[in-house]
Amino acid sequence: MKKLKELRQQKNYTISQFAKLVKISPTYYWQIENKKRRLYYKLAVEIAKVFGLKPDDIFYDDFC
Repeated sequence: MKKLKELRQQKNYTISQFAKLVKISPTYYWQIENKKRRLYYKLAVEIAKVFGLKPDDIFYDDFC
């Protein structure tokens, strides 16, 4: 999930810091960012909220 990683890095969040913001473990977040684990809608909404975006703005290209 290239765009997700880019957004996180633009905001200077580490994986651990960002995972804490969305209330998941750093390992789980890393797996999502590296396409090792499925992203569910509810979590996509929470992640998008941190950036002030809609889930489609971040994840649309990854699922098309």
